[in-house]
Amino acid sequence: MIIDIHGHYTTAPKALEDWRNRQIAGIKDPSVMPKVSELKISDDELRASIIDNQLKKMQERGSDLTVFSPRASFMAHHIGDFNVSSTWAAICNELCYRVSQLFPDNFIGAAMLPQSPGVDPATCIPELEKCVKEYGFVAINLNPDPSGGHWTSPPLTDRNWYPIYEKMVELQIPAMIHVSTSCNACFHTTGAHYLNADTTAFMQCVTGDLFKDFPELKFIIPHGGGAVPYHWGRFRGLAQEMKKPLLEDHVLNNIFFDTCVYHQPGIDLLNTVIPVDNVLFASEMIGAVRGIDPRTGFYYDDTKRYIEASTILTPEEKQQIYEGNARRVYPRLDAALKAKGK
Repeated sequence: MIIDIHGHYTTAPKALEDWRNRQIAGIKDPSVMPKVSELKISDDELRASIIDNQLKKMQERGSDLTVFSPRASFMAHHIGDFNVSSTWAAICNELCYRVSQLFPDNFIGAAMLPQSPGVDPATCIPELEKCVKEYGFVAINLNPDPSGGHWTSPPLTDRNWYPIYEKMVELQIPAMIHVSTSCNACFHTTGAHYLNADTTAFMQCVTGDLFKDFPELKFIIPHGGGAVPYHWGRFRGLAQEMKKPLLEDHVLNNIFFDTCVYHQPGIDLLNTVIPVDNVLFASEMIGAVRGIDPRTGFYYDDTKRYIEASTILTPEEKQQIYEGNARRVYPRLDAALKAKGK
């Protein structure tokens, strides 16, 4: 199988965005706050939003299954309070669940959490448990910066986050460390804030000793790890200066990187620097970069082409990236596939 571990519902029917705009307006004027029941999206609308978009491209490009989560830029945890985020997360997660039910062979869910700046992360646990136990989701997206670009939360190694980690280990689910929209004009959302966050999250883990407390914890750093593979020597050197173990022992049993890197040299660098055990196939399709590369004539986010064209990876290693690593890092995904005889 070819399993894409990084897909977002970026093509949801417009009614979702319209409802969200009304919710945001209702923060200032409670009289216009919409009820959840006012959001009406039919199964036919969901099918149309998927068949002509993600599913079509999956079939064209040859991928089989996508780990599917709500649109990352729509999480916007900095907007409103916990109640606003909780309602919004529940709506978005339910839509992804419905998609997974309509297309059970092609999509399986990963949950958005109802995070809110300054609010105890433990408040996210009920939604997390519902998504895993009732919806069959196999992972979560964890935002290390709910403030939207101002970084007011403690680092991921802080005990503040431990309730989430304890639940992750209990339920055997990994977290993709994924920020949302930047409300800081200094940071373009997908071109700077995302990649900054990937790099920052990794460095936080290098600086701390989180995985001594949680040896079974699994993080996926998306977008190829931001700057991490390119500056691997810097991170090795900094870890050495901080008297940390070798990075292989310090973090690589727990941190993994996806292949959302949109040119051949970048994929080749990733697979030269990072051990194959730590690389998982992903495309972020349909996501941040939607155009066609004029140098190749193919979509930038058709990442399978880069893996196929790699002269660094053996056929066995390519299949490990496509499927084997995902089954190992996402135990609930592996169990769901085995239940279907796959």
